[in-house]
Amino acid sequence: MDPRALTPALRVLRLCLHLLMAGLLVLAGMRSDTAGAVLAAVTGAVYATGSFLPSVRASRRAAGVWLAVLGASWLALLWVTPEALWVAFPLYFLQLHLLPARWSLPSVALTAAAAIVSYAGHGAALNPGVFIGPLLGAAVAVATVLGYQALYRESERRRRLIEELIETREELAAAERHAGTLAERERLAREIHDTLAQGLSSIQLLLRAAERALPPDAPAAGHIERARRAAQDNLAEARRFVRALAPPDLEHGSLAAALERLCAPGAGPRVRFSVSGTPVGLPTPYEVALLRIAQSALANTVRHAGASRAEITLSFMDGSVTLDVVDDGRGFDPAAVRPSSEGGFGLPAMRSRAQSLGGAFTVESAPGQGTAVAVSLPLPEEVGT
Repeated sequence: MDPRALTPALRVLRLCLHLLMAGLLVLAGMRSDTAGAVLAAVTGAVYATGSFLPSVRASRRAAGVWLAVLGASWLALLWVTPEALWVAFPLYFLQLHLLPARWSLPSVALTAAAAIVSYAGHGAALNPGVFIGPLLGAAVAVATVLGYQALYRESERRRRLIEELIETREELAAAERHAGTLAERERLAREIHDTLAQGLSSIQLLLRAAERALPPDAPAAGHIERARRAAQDNLAEARRFVRALAPPDLEHGSLAAALERLCAPGAGPRVRFSVSGTPVGLPTPYEVALLRIAQSALANTVRHAGASRAEITLSFMDGSVTLDVVDDGRGFDPAAVRPSSEGGFGLPAMRSRAQSLGGAFTVESAPGQGTAVAVSLPLPEEVGT
């Protein structure tokens, strides 16, 4: 583990392990002869070298080599003096921490066995404590390290979960801001179309009527013509603003093209798109309303209907344009639907869009019989002229 990633508690535990190893080696060296003192010093030097080598902490292989050398020097010390038995306890923790599970547990078992055999080999009287001590120490070390690793994995899992939640919250906030921006652009487009553009169109028609009613040589005829042209130019500018405020889906194509892209293959039901009648150019608010209603209806189909197939039909008739979204899903009771608080995906929101343009919105559905959503908008007089 990278020392920079250690918490204060782990730093203290690591320091305690160093002090325990040093104390046990000093004790073993002081209570043995010269050879034992030399081997204790060599074991301490090997331990200190590996503790400060970055490669031991970064590489399993380097850690394994270091533990093998440390274990060999400890076995030599154990051969000389039985006091080295107690060094087995910090070795347990090192083996469990640095080696993978398939190697660490056998290494702990061999270390415990070596401690027991060496103690008996030095002529000490055999008693239950000779076996229980090393084995109990090994069991405590295994339980402590494995418990810590489980807690660490759980902590990492929760940390990643928290990071994912934070990222999701940021994405949702960005999506809400984007949706708010699009909604404001659509509102402005409707306002400009329904007020400024309609007013300029009416002024232009009135001026044209006045121009026709006056004799061509009337003194006011020239002023009326200039006023009509100014109204016409400003009407074109207002319509340009409305087009600029259109949703991105409509910026590079017609409503039919945007609806066809909406039916592209993806997760959810198979969706088919068709057009009937002779397509005509629609004002931007009409295209926006029809596109948003189609998106909302299809979103409800994907999220709630459990349908396998759906169909979107755009129909152009003499005085109106109609959009139908039909699916073969589980259906529902329209009378039981309550007002939605989910932004633009509720039936009341779709109905409001249609009614704001003087249109009609209907829903036909029943449990187990699919759903049909239809919206019909009357075409304004200027369409097709």
